[in-house]
Amino acid sequence: MAATVSADDVKKLMARKDEIEEEIKTWQEVLESQKGVGMSGPLVDTEDFPRSDIDVYQVRTARHNIICLQNDHKAIMREIEEGLHHLHAQAREKGQGEKMDVRPENTDKLEPFARVDNVAAGGPASTAGLQVGDLVLQFGSVTPGNFTGLQNIAQVVQHSEGKTVPVKVLRGENTMNLGLRPQRWSGRGLLGCNIVPVT
Repeated sequence: MAATVSADDVKKLMARKDEIEEEIKTWQEVLESQKGVGMSGPLVDTEDFPRSDIDVYQVRTARHNIICLQNDHKAIMREIEEGLHHLHAQAREKGQGEKMDVRPENTDKLEPFARVDNVAAGGPASTAGLQVGDLVLQFGSVTPGNFTGLQNIAQVVQHSEGKTVPVKVLRGENTMNLGLRPQRWSGRGLLGCNIVPVT
C-alpha cells in the first residue's frame, strides 16, 4: 500500500471487506441447504459412491469459493490494518501525537461493542491511556457493524504487533481517540488489558 493513504481508500477497502463477508455468508447458506454438509461433511456414502441426497458439484463449488473468499478476506484485513496504521502515522506527523486530543463527538451512530475491565500498570494499554470502564467504539478495523466476537480484536492485535492501532473509546460523555501499540512487555499478552463484550 502506498505511503500516502486517504480515509476514502480505507473506507473502500472496508466496503469490499463487507462484500466479501456477504459472499461468504451466501455460500455458507448454500452448504447449509445441502443437508448441512458444511466444509468437512462427507460427499460419498458408506460404499464410496457420491451421495445422492445432495448436489455434490454445488457443494464442491461452494467450498472452493468459501476458501478463496476467506483468503481474500485475510488479505484485505491486512490492507485495512496497514491503511489505518498509515493514517495514524500521518496524523502523528501533523503534530497530533500518539495520544490524540479528547474531543466530544456525536456518538449516536456508534454503539459500544466491548468494555475494558482491567488495565495492567506499565502495559501497552496503560501507556496508550486506556482506563477500566472505557467502552470500545472502534478497535482498528473492528467496528460495531462488523464485530462478532473478541476474536475480531485478537486478529487485529496479531496483525499489528509493534504498530499503532487507532482505538476509539467512550469515557463518560467524551469520545477519545487513542493510539494503542500491541507489543511484548513484562506482563502477559500484547495489550496489558482485558476486554470483554458489552452484553
